[in-house]
Amino acid sequence: MSVKTVNGAGQDFGTEHEDRNNSASLYDVAVIGGGVIGSATARELSRYQLKICVLEKELDVCNGVSGRNTGLLHSGILYEKNMLRTECSMEGNAEFEQVAEELDVPFKRCGKLIVGFGDEERKRLEKLYQRGLENNVPGIRIIDHDEIKRLEPNADGDFAIYVPSAGILCPFTYTIALAENAVKNGVEYHFDSEVIGITREKGEKEEEGRWRVETKSGTYYARWVINCAGLYSYKIAEMLGFGPYYPNRVKGEYEILDKKAGAFLSLPIYPTPNEYGAFDIHVTPTVDGNVLVGPSIEKIGNNVDYSVTQKMIDHLTENGSKVFGYVKREFFIRNYVGVFPTIEDPETGEEIDFQIDADDQVPNAVSLTCITSPGLTSALPLARRVVRKIRQKEELAENGSFDPTRKGIVRFAEQDIETQRQLIKEDPDYGEIYCRCECVTKAEIKQAIHNPLGVSTVSGIKYRTRATMGRCQGGYCETRLTASIQEELGKKREEVLLNKNGAWMFTGEVK
Repeated sequence: MSVKTVNGAGQDFGTEHEDRNNSASLYDVAVIGGGVIGSATARELSRYQLKICVLEKELDVCNGVSGRNTGLLHSGILYEKNMLRTECSMEGNAEFEQVAEELDVPFKRCGKLIVGFGDEERKRLEKLYQRGLENNVPGIRIIDHDEIKRLEPNADGDFAIYVPSAGILCPFTYTIALAENAVKNGVEYHFDSEVIGITREKGEKEEEGRWRVETKSGTYYARWVINCAGLYSYKIAEMLGFGPYYPNRVKGEYEILDKKAGAFLSLPIYPTPNEYGAFDIHVTPTVDGNVLVGPSIEKIGNNVDYSVTQKMIDHLTENGSKVFGYVKREFFIRNYVGVFPTIEDPETGEEIDFQIDADDQVPNAVSLTCITSPGLTSALPLARRVVRKIRQKEELAENGSFDPTRKGIVRFAEQDIETQRQLIKEDPDYGEIYCRCECVTKAEIKQAIHNPLGVSTVSGIKYRTRATMGRCQGGYCETRLTASIQEELGKKREEVLLNKNGAWMFTGEVK
């Protein structure tokens, strides 16, 4: 699947790419990976007169790491001062009000608590507090039990670090917004385009060379290749000539609690990190009113394992309830797994920092690896550093028509009565509820189906509207989403997919 938009920016180097038939285009930049890092990079590159494509192996921008995390805007307290992830996290945190406004992304700077009990945890918490001071994390302070209760009556702890700059956002909405804004500014997204080979074709001069990128859906040529492939970035790095890297991925399981529990939590609550610096189970409210419990931490080597286990659900429930008393089975509506692209130093076995590789021996390529937490917070700072790597090699002309803004779908449920009446008056489809739990209307579903990225899966509509995310988890509305995709796009029932190839909603007639 390809989405083509043209705004006149960039130089035309060849014929337009046509799906599935081996004709090819030459782009200035091919970004591999359409998650939050790849989409942020594409958006920042679209500020310049460049012809840009994004090659994404999935059918949407939120099917990997970018859609399977906690949705926390990190403060910069967790890592040492001289680390790239600390620098990018603090930079991304400081600018996020402006970013959220430009991209119409819901965001709350609610702060967070890191709570502790007893003398041993106090020592570790004070050490973490000193790191926060060294990193110049704004406004942090150590508070006692009484102040914990004043900030969040349902939190518990003898003492805590209060981090007022932390916040929460929806990772789906943010990633989609970055991608849609990139498309608005001329970037082309090619979904279902898993990269299977990369070769360098040299010209008479090195700067005239180009990269040949083979995907399962066709061949692309680019002067520059940017590796933002998330879990598979180490493979793309080796194809380009960087590395080798040694993944030891982390699997984290989560529970989702419904909004009845969310009504009792106003900010994230973390426990004190253990003696190795790792956090146990924490609880985080979402911008939509749910609560996330987790993640667990399990090293899984080079595997990608999205299976959930009863053992871990029990662990999440037991440990989450220590810091938030409403982690109860009666509020549990769903669980999921995130797999994070951790890479280790082969000599020390320690997790390495964010890596942005650019080497004269690998011309016109930038490779991002080990972009794990806090990658969501760091997406735009990392993207700007990619642009700097390119500008060190060539001059880039600004795109005078670049527009940093994007407008999302108006959520009917979040409007006041008068606005709702006006919406129904202008479009009667706002008067028909398709998802009862989240109060999502037919109008919102239709807008999501005709999204700028061309995504047409049921999950794609889910992530753009929250339909199927309520208490019944799609029991009422999922068939309506499927029927709407058929009607709006002229698809046969056997063509409608949940989220990926082979995940059919129907394989024949149903009653």
